[in-house]
Amino acid sequence: MVVMDGIIMGPRHCAYQDCDGNLENERTGVFCIIHQAMRGHLCHIKLCNNPRENNSKTLRFGRQTLLGIRRIIHRSEEERVDWLPCINQQVIPHDDAPAPHEEQNHYFTAPRFYCVETLCAPCGAVIAWTKFTKSEGPGNIMRFLDHVYPTLESRPSYVCIDKACRIWSLTTRFIVDSYHYINHRTTDYTCRKWWCNPAPLNGSAPNLVVVENDIHGRPHYKRAFNTQACEQLNAWLGGFQSILNRMTVVNFNWTIHALLFIHTQKVIKKQLERDNNTKDDKDMRDEESEDSEEEEEEEEEEEEEAADEFDREEEEGIADYGLDNDM
Repeated sequence: MVVMDGIIMGPRHCAYQDCDGNLENERTGVFCIIHQAMRGHLCHIKLCNNPRENNSKTLRFGRQTLLGIRRIIHRSEEERVDWLPCINQQVIPHDDAPAPHEEQNHYFTAPRFYCVETLCAPCGAVIAWTKFTKSEGPGNIMRFLDHVYPTLESRPSYVCIDKACRIWSLTTRFIVDSYHYINHRTTDYTCRKWWCNPAPLNGSAPNLVVVENDIHGRPHYKRAFNTQACEQLNAWLGGFQSILNRMTVVNFNWTIHALLFIHTQKVIKKQLERDNNTKDDKDMRDEESEDSEEEEEEEEEEEEEAADEFDREEEEGIADYGLDNDM
């Protein structure tokens, strides 16, 4: 099993359509080197090919500064201006199709990568990671998995992800992590009982559920894997978000890779310590059992010696009694 999830963070990239290249100027630029040469001298309103004015990014607004233009575009919702689009956002359930991506009609600011997607083992060790430009859609997820697992033999039996309802595969079963599973529709029988359930009790996935005894010896069902591994990793990465968002793409890639490497090393170290502790406990129990066996053997030998001595004393007593009678 592997666990997959994303955290919304990322550096800025080229504002030109379908381009995720590095910015030529990381502080004030909006284009990569190629598109800066193509459109850097033109008006930053899309479909406008007129030369822009000096110290301005547009021709249309004349001497207005970029801050003034952004203030006009992002007018507050309380003003209710008819020509402004509605900015009310609806919460989309995890098993619904994502909202269509709205393209901006300008190149005023460089957009950010949408999220950092991580692929982890249930123990928390990071297997792979990547950046998604615009959305965490099923197409991006499947392309990422195909890149990590190029052959059918290398693919895992289970992939745990919050969007499992919209992803299907012939070789791998997709399930939902326990945190996001509560948001899926209770009326969808297939989702709740079969495909997306991270711990089904109907026997459809016996490898996901194990039986364990509590401290009183009573058996109970337990999830066999930690489906929250990526959520726990994202909570840790969130502490570096403000720093990472200010980095260039190259520095961001290096830093995020280093952080994930450090996290994986810590996870492996904890696993080794736990295994060593388990081995030490087992050795201690084996030594105690050996000591108890030796003590039992010694007690048995002492009991046998005592019984033999008692038998000898009885034989000697009977012999002495016979001599007395003869005399």
